[in-house]
Amino acid sequence: MSYFTELAAQCIDGEWRCGSGSRDIVDVNPYNGDELAAITVAGVEDVDRAYRSAERAQREWTATNPYARREVMERALRVVEDREEDIAGAIVAELGGTRLKAGFEIHLAKEFLREAARLALSPEGRILPSPVDGKENRVYRVPAGVVGVISPFNFPFLLSLKSVAPALALGNGVVLKPHENTPVVGGTLVARVFEEAGLPPGLLNVVVTDIAEIGDAFVEHPVPRVISFTGSDRVGRHVATVAAAHFKRTVLELGGNSAMVVLDDADIDYAVDAAVFSRFVHQGQVCMAANRVLVDRSVEREFTDKFVAKVRTLKSGDPADPHTHIGPLINPAQAEAMTTLVDEAVAAGATALLHGRTEGNLVEPSVLTGLPAGSPVLGQEIFGPVVLLVPFDGEDEAVRIANDTPYGLSGAVHTADVERGVRLARRIETGMIHINDGTVHDEPIVAFGGEKSSGVGRLNGEAMVEAFTTQKWISIQHGRSAFPF
Repeated sequence: MSYFTELAAQCIDGEWRCGSGSRDIVDVNPYNGDELAAITVAGVEDVDRAYRSAERAQREWTATNPYARREVMERALRVVEDREEDIAGAIVAELGGTRLKAGFEIHLAKEFLREAARLALSPEGRILPSPVDGKENRVYRVPAGVVGVISPFNFPFLLSLKSVAPALALGNGVVLKPHENTPVVGGTLVARVFEEAGLPPGLLNVVVTDIAEIGDAFVEHPVPRVISFTGSDRVGRHVATVAAAHFKRTVLELGGNSAMVVLDDADIDYAVDAAVFSRFVHQGQVCMAANRVLVDRSVEREFTDKFVAKVRTLKSGDPADPHTHIGPLINPAQAEAMTTLVDEAVAAGATALLHGRTEGNLVEPSVLTGLPAGSPVLGQEIFGPVVLLVPFDGEDEAVRIANDTPYGLSGAVHTADVERGVRLARRIETGMIHINDGTVHDEPIVAFGGEKSSGVGRLNGEAMVEAFTTQKWISIQHGRSAFPF
């Protein structure tokens, strides 16, 4: 099955159609440059049509029995299970994900669909007391209405489904705008899954476009009440500003600069394995990736030698090869950015224990150490296969270095003393942190999100109910009220 032939279109108001925009988005394989599809972008009128369609369809959908909504989620899960090999192939082709990464993404997508099925039945109302005699207060949990979802290129299938599925399960309509580098896996493929699952036509719409074509129309449109955005903090800040001006709620899952802290009593071999995975999974294009590995100076030499030796074993190349660990970055701009970052860091005094070559979009791993204090690269997000090794003396210095960044998404602490790890973790300013594990984790029922510039709000589990529903108070006066005039 060629998704890139079948799904190279807009999905609006229950129809697959050509966009009305002024140009085409050319979808290319980042490894070999092959053209996968060309999609005429959606224009402002297409965005309006998509939101109006979701609004109309949502009126009936919100009245649908939640058990029927759950059945749609269950059927969507079966569709993904039945198409798993085709979806994996699309992930490899469109975003350069390795076979291992494709399997990891699809596994999590299935888990989130299972959780979405549960969420369909989870909203609960409340009856609250009143100081007024004879009054009954009912607080209903109702759908927000229509949700606009903007998804990224790194885990596009998972991160689109992660917002789309619970929003639908909870009774909303949805308009999805995938990243222009992953329009099929992150967009139209999601629409096809729900189409096959029997979702009512027009309830989920996908517009493939970009800011150059539509400006802020996706966020400014009067229909959506919630905007769920996953991407960079720079774009997220703009989305938040525009949404706030139109009194819309936002859920913002943004970038990170995670630190993995290796204490003096850590299992070094295990910590090395965790750090290599946490930095280099999907070429480091993961918001939770361990940009910085902080190592107690007493074990720095042992850790560094073993870490560099393991990184040397990582194979870069064709993501379709099951033995490949490091595939291509998503586009030439990202590859050039990583090359420049390493060159500038070395020129500023860093030591490259490994200095990976760049060939096209393939960027081999680089390991940097000896960075001067205050080096800008220590505070920024690195979205590629580059890692910074930073020694520290004692826990206080480890906490100071870990917190010396505008981000606060994930992290990890390695130690033989679990409670010592917990005490340290509580001092690190981050939304998520893991003891004796990697930094890259996402579980359907555990609140996911960051602090500082890493985002606003949470997803997963009951946080989905908060994100995609609202509360409605209905009071009933039994008997007659006494009015003062």
